[in-house]
Amino acid sequence: MKITIIGTGYVGLVTGACLAELGNDVFCLDVDQKKIDLLNNGGIPIHEPGLEEVVARNRAAGRLQFSTDVAASVAHGCLQFIAVGTPPDEDGSADLQYVLAAAKNIGKYMTEFKVIVDKSTVPVGTADRVKAAVQAELATRGDASKFSVVSNPEFLKEGAAVEDFMRPDRIVIGCDSTPEGEKAHGLMKKLYTPFNRNHERTFWMDVRSAEFTKYAANAMLATRISFMNELANLADQVGADIEAVRHGIGSDPRIGHSFLYAGAGYGGSCFPKDVQALERTARQYDQDLLILRAVEAVNDKQKLVLGQKVVKRFGEDLSGKHFAVWGLAFKPNTDDMREAPARVLIKQLLDGGATVAVYDPVAMTEAKRVLELDLTAEEMARIRFATTPMDTLTAAEALVIVTEWKAFRSPDFDRIKSSLKQAIIFDGRNLFEPEVMAEAGFEYHGIGRSILTRV
Repeated sequence: MKITIIGTGYVGLVTGACLAELGNDVFCLDVDQKKIDLLNNGGIPIHEPGLEEVVARNRAAGRLQFSTDVAASVAHGCLQFIAVGTPPDEDGSADLQYVLAAAKNIGKYMTEFKVIVDKSTVPVGTADRVKAAVQAELATRGDASKFSVVSNPEFLKEGAAVEDFMRPDRIVIGCDSTPEGEKAHGLMKKLYTPFNRNHERTFWMDVRSAEFTKYAANAMLATRISFMNELANLADQVGADIEAVRHGIGSDPRIGHSFLYAGAGYGGSCFPKDVQALERTARQYDQDLLILRAVEAVNDKQKLVLGQKVVKRFGEDLSGKHFAVWGLAFKPNTDDMREAPARVLIKQLLDGGATVAVYDPVAMTEAKRVLELDLTAEEMARIRFATTPMDTLTAAEALVIVTEWKAFRSPDFDRIKSSLKQAIIFDGRNLFEPEVMAEAGFEYHGIGRSILTRV
């Protein structure tokens, strides 16, 4: 099938590359000429395991092309996927300017039936606005071409997006019941047939329910994270081990084990903005989502916990003290620094007067870029970007772990101990067992595990 992907960001690039991998003829459009040039020269603008190989393979096979030519992109695909960014506006609502601009371009250039697929995460009712934008452009031209707007939200985890797309646990598609909607249903079913050979993974529903499903899923996952983080903080006070609690409640099939890990708070491009956007939608209908307001507040507070543990141990005045920080991206296997807890921690340490040495396996360049936006030149001068994890440790009072990269799970503890001024580790992801750390001679501070560390 001929498919157009509008936007070559995280969602668009993964979607386009994976659909090309299935044999489709995919045209990827982006208004950023530098990004298109990078892609056409074999580069990748994001870090995502396996994606570079898929893009290269399908470019070489002629199934995947990148361009800034809007008219050509509209002419190419019967299926037009809108996969542009929907950043949070000042009031927390999703900014739909890029989605609507893409819709207008489709309406401006289309001359035959199109299925317009909202792949971007958008609020309930966006399909109606997309439909109106397309219809207005058609009316201006006096064109009677038919089209249908479909909701097909993405459920991709950063760091595992290619696998998630190629082996989805569910495919959500929302179509309307008009003749055009029925035609769109048939084309979308044909597109996703390869994913349903073993068993049916597609959930068909109305458009608004599909739009709502994406927000509901992310809101639920964010809620689980904040719930466990709040319990972890209480566990520290009452003398319970949150890891034992996690195993105890996760064994209940009604609860399950996923997203029950206590830590330094969630970040990234999805959970923070989607929770805010869903709250904003509720306010538009005079509804107050009390639980989601609490989820966001707990997460904001949780990002401060690691820094507070450091201050409790070393005092509020950190002048003359140096700390090693492992992990900058908001999660492993990505270079995404959006809403990353490490940004909050680093600011706390610098505000206390400390200096820091930082390391992340892939996010160093992106981290430097975003930290330069967060911090003053004087503060940036107190950050050293190390070349290896061990390089951060020299003369450091303690090691602070923020992101659970696999490379951090089994380090050389003897070398860590000999490099640090004091054998102290603040583990924001509970990577290590407190008893093992105590036997190795470390003062260990986890999240919700004070009963085992007596701190």
